[in-house]
Amino acid sequence: MPILIKLDETFIQMKKRQLYPSLTFWVLLLLAINVAISCKQRPTHLSVPDSARVKDSVSRMAANMARDISKKGPAAWLDYFENTPGFFMASQGELVFADYQSAQRFILNTLDKEISKISLRWNNLRVDPLASDLAFIGADFHEDLSSISGKIISIDGYFTAMASLSNNRWKLRNLHWSIKASINPVTK
Repeated sequence: MPILIKLDETFIQMKKRQLYPSLTFWVLLLLAINVAISCKQRPTHLSVPDSARVKDSVSRMAANMARDISKKGPAAWLDYFENTPGFFMASQGELVFADYQSAQRFILNTLDKEISKISLRWNNLRVDPLASDLAFIGADFHEDLSSISGKIISIDGYFTAMASLSNNRWKLRNLHWSIKASINPVTK
């Protein structure tokens, strides 16, 4: 109550001095505040067509990723990692890359020199659209890694990632690999 009395007294003082703004000013101010707040809020859910559009485009990204990595080798991963401060990658419950730069250094300076070819396949791909520009991905994967010496290592596991849309292109904001217990090296 004391606050209301104080505000009422302030209004009376303003009215006496002709300092109070007009009703039009207050209406315009409230309208501007409403527009500003509305523009910053994300919708809480996607429509069915928007959800289908996100699922389709993220599924295409995953298919393109497997194709490009299988065709171009380890360096192709960098085309799908988001080059932002928030990027990270974990594997087996441990942080492997804290940022894009550490992923880039390892892939170009180590992995690309030891692995000549990667064959990547996704199975049971799941895409959970969170917003028109954000989706969660999960999939079983199988990779055959061919070393420079000709040794092939087969790996199976589960992949999860957060994908975000920026400049009309989906990229991985963060990802995690869980590898099944048995890794079977196959010698040619």
